Amino acid sequence: MTLGRQVAFWLIAFLTLLALLWLLRPILLPFVAGLALAYLLTPLADRLERHGLNRSIAALSIVIMVILTLLAAALLVVPLLVQQAIAFAADLPGYLARLRELVADPTSGWLQIIVGDDSSKAVSDLLRSSAAWLTTVATSLWAGGKALMSFASILIVMPVVTFYLICDWHRMISILDGWIPLRRRQTVRQLAREIDGAISAFLRGQLSVCFLLGLYYAVALTLLGLKFGLLIGIASGLLTFVPYVGSLTGLLIGTGVAIAQFWPDWKWIVTVMAIFLAGQFVEGNIIAPKLVGERVGLHPVWVIFAMFAFGYLFGFVGLMIAVPLAAASAVLFRFGLAQYLASPLYSGEKPG
Repeated sequence: MTLGRQVAFWLIAFLTLLALLWLLRPILLPFVAGLALAYLLTPLADRLERHGLNRSIAALSIVIMVILTLLAAALLVVPLLVQQAIAFAADLPGYLARLRELVADPTSGWLQIIVGDDSSKAVSDLLRSSAAWLTTVATSLWAGGKALMSFASILIVMPVVTFYLICDWHRMISILDGWIPLRRRQTVRQLAREIDGAISAFLRGQLSVCFLLGLYYAVALTLLGLKFGLLIGIASGLLTFVPYVGSLTGLLIGTGVAIAQFWPDWKWIVTVMAIFLAGQFVEGNIIAPKLVGERVGLHPVWVIFAMFAFGYLFGFVGLMIAVPLAAASAVLFRFGLAQYLASPLYSGEKPG
C-alpha cells in the first residue's frame, strides 16, 4: 500500500469515528466513562493481582469502592453544592446590580481609570457578554449529555462496563496488537507507548491537581467567610482539569462575589484574590511539575482547544475523549514531523 493510500485509509477511519461519535453521542457517556475508569484503575487491579488476588475479585472490589465513593459524594457533598448553586443563581442578579452600582459610583476613581468614563455601560456589556458565553457553553454541554445524566446510566451501566473492561483489559490489548501488520508492529507499539504515557501522566496527574486545588480553594474561601465559598472552590478545582481555566475562572467569580459582599472593606477582597493567585503559583511551580511532569508533551493551549472543541461538538462525551485524542494527535504529529525531516522530500536528496 502506497503512502497516499495509507493516509487516505486512516483519514477515512478517523472521519468515520467522528461520525459514529456524533450519531451515538446520546448513549455513549456511561461507556466512555467506564472505559476511562478502567484505563485509570487497571494498574491498581494489576497490583492486586500480583499480590495473589483473583483478577475478577480485584476488579469487583475496585468497582465497589468507586460506587461507594460516588454514593458518599452524592449523599454528603452534592446536596450542599446544589443548595449553594441554587442560592448563588438566586443572588446573581443582585450581585451584578451591586457591581454596576459600584462601578458607576463617581467616588470609585480607580474603577473609572480601569474601564473608562462610560464605566457603567462597559461593565454592563461585559457582564452581558460573559453571561451569554457561559449560557452558550452550558447549553451545548447539556444538550450533548442530558440524555445520559441519569442515575441509572451512571450508577448501573458504568460500573458494569468498568468491571468487564478491567477483567479483559490485557486480553483486548493482545487482540488489538495481533491485528497490527508485522512490518509496522514495532513502530505502532512505540507510538502506543508514547500515547499511553502522555495520557496516563496527564490524567492521573491533572486529576490529583484538581483534587488538591479544589480542596484548598474550598477550605480557604469557606474559612474566609466568602458566600458560596465551597461551591466556588470546588468548581474552580474541577475546572483546573483544563490548564489555567479553573484558577482564572475562580479568581474572576470569587473577586466579583467578594466585592459585592465585602465592599468597601478592600482587605477581604485582596485576600480572596491572594488565595487564587497563590493557588495558581503553587499549581504552576510545585504541584503540576511534580504530579503531571514534563513528559506529557501536551501544550496547555492545545489541551484547552481540544476540550472546548470536543465539548462543544459532543457534549460531556467530547470532554472525556478530548485529552486522549489530543495526546494521540500530538504524538502522531511529532512522529510524522520526524519522518518528514528524515525524508528526501525535506533534504532534497534523491532516494537511493
